[in-house]
Amino acid sequence: MSATTEPTTATSRREQRSWYFYDWANSAYVTTVATVLLAPYLTAVATEAACPRLPDGATCRTDLSVLGLPVSPGSLVFYAATFSTIVSALLLPLVGAGAGRPAHPERDMAAMAWLGSLAACCLWFVRGTDWQLGVALLVLANLCLAGSLVVYDAILCQIAGPDERDRVSSRGWALGYLGGFILLALNLGLVTGHDALGLSEGEAVRFSLLSAGLWWAGFTLVPYLGLRDRPPVNLTPVSGSLVREAFGQLASTFSHLRGYRHTMMFLLAYLFFNDGIQTVIGVSSVYGSKELGFSTSQLIVTILLVQVVAFGGALAFGRLAGRYGARDVVLWSLLLWTLVVAIGFFLPAGRFGLWLGLAVLIGIVLGGSQALSRSLYSHLVPRGREAEYFSLYQACERGTSWFGTLLFGLVHQVTDSYRPAILALVVFFALGAVFLRKVDVRQGIADAGNVAPAVV
Repeated sequence: MSATTEPTTATSRREQRSWYFYDWANSAYVTTVATVLLAPYLTAVATEAACPRLPDGATCRTDLSVLGLPVSPGSLVFYAATFSTIVSALLLPLVGAGAGRPAHPERDMAAMAWLGSLAACCLWFVRGTDWQLGVALLVLANLCLAGSLVVYDAILCQIAGPDERDRVSSRGWALGYLGGFILLALNLGLVTGHDALGLSEGEAVRFSLLSAGLWWAGFTLVPYLGLRDRPPVNLTPVSGSLVREAFGQLASTFSHLRGYRHTMMFLLAYLFFNDGIQTVIGVSSVYGSKELGFSTSQLIVTILLVQVVAFGGALAFGRLAGRYGARDVVLWSLLLWTLVVAIGFFLPAGRFGLWLGLAVLIGIVLGGSQALSRSLYSHLVPRGREAEYFSLYQACERGTSWFGTLLFGLVHQVTDSYRPAILALVVFFALGAVFLRKVDVRQGIADAGNVAPAVV
């Protein structure tokens, strides 16, 4: 199937439906583990290790020792996220270079997904003061997720024609939010009703972490079985081992990218504005619990609300892109993200109703901005180099996103407050918008040799 033709067959539709389910599969890990439960739980485990006799409500003033360096228990999870994003940004181009060569990308995607889901399942064993195990499993799961998404995003170019990309990408994101909502709702019942089930809150959280890993692994079977093999095209001939082939393909990718000015400009824009998005997502649970004083159950309710609203937001933004063009709709979304950051900075502690209002705004803009960024970039990718170029896309997603988590960690360590750091995110959205406005989408599509959709 050509990436420049419009698939209309029943087989194409079935493949698209199978493809959607990897969003459904991995979103359970992203919501239950990475966004809501693991950060507060791992912070509590690290605090127990640093301050084992800390009275309720007291602040831990003892640091952990990580490779001989003092680390605040409240900052540990952010430093772990920082480390995993830096490593993934360095490794993902190699993953993409290697993944673009086999004729069965769905197998590569599934292999990384299943290794990541195994790490997520093993979070069940993190208890007491085992913060080192928690950090190692978090890093491994995040790396595997990032690698699998490189291949997953690249497959979009193979299963959807130009006029379908926004719709298909948006439906994938929407289904992901729905799947994340369902599992998180079940985990909300488990965590809030743990006493009736004879469980401690910690045990309920660990069961929830385990369920996310099993969900991720199980539903990955759908795209693994439903997507068909495709022969690679436009490969740079490289002899030697698979590792040597990957490095040779990587060198070719960077050399090739220099000839696509608008693709490079989009990646630069995405590097900045996605950092703001990822930081908002990554710090939301700890910001809500530690800075604003909300309970774990309230945070889960918040994320559930975001998931429900984001389901509709992703579909709505897909329709808007069909009318106004994906680039302009993403630009509008960056204005809304700036508003989110400003409201979050001034939000008073303990005002759960206002917090939920902010969650609605986040949900509206979250799915749409991410789904349309993926589909917009897919038009700027030269045919046959999808995995390579989407590895750069994922690397850009992680290339600066560690600045946000690192900033929050450092500010917490110095000031014991996350508020002063949040306004810095406005800079990321502003710079992203400036660079995105410089992208001539129609010219970029033509340069890549692709067919432009009816509305650009």
